Amino acid sequence: MESDPTRIAMVCVQNAGRSQMATAYAKHEREQRGLADEVEIVSGGTHPAESVHDVVREAMAEEGFDLSDRTPQSISGAELEACDYVATMGCSTLELDADTDVRDWDLEDPHGEDLKRVHEIREDVQGRVEALFDELEAGRNE
Repeated sequence: MESDPTRIAMVCVQNAGRSQMATAYAKHEREQRGLADEVEIVSGGTHPAESVHDVVREAMAEEGFDLSDRTPQSISGAELEACDYVATMGCSTLELDADTDVRDWDLEDPHGEDLKRVHEIREDVQGRVEALFDELEAGRNE
């Protein structure tokens, strides 16, 4: 019997910086770990921006991630409640009724920061995404 995929949401207010970085890393981890059929990733914001922040696109391009075709999206409470895990990026007062594991990663907003600072935020995001996937794999192997 196949189980439903684990649903993970990466959420911030504008869906233009941190959540875009987290989504790119999560999709990369999902592929690297062979979890394409087992993990679904959604991303959105409560008040989406017009576009992904330029400095975020630049910082992620340095790591081989092309975010030029990404457009910030909105995400509803119902969509979030359908997720197993919701990672907010440090800007949320999210309250969900469902049995969803909500984690606030409390990351600094890269918007308006210089590239050096965005590199630090990017590396923090990457580490948190890898740790979440380590946890997911450990849970699946129990």
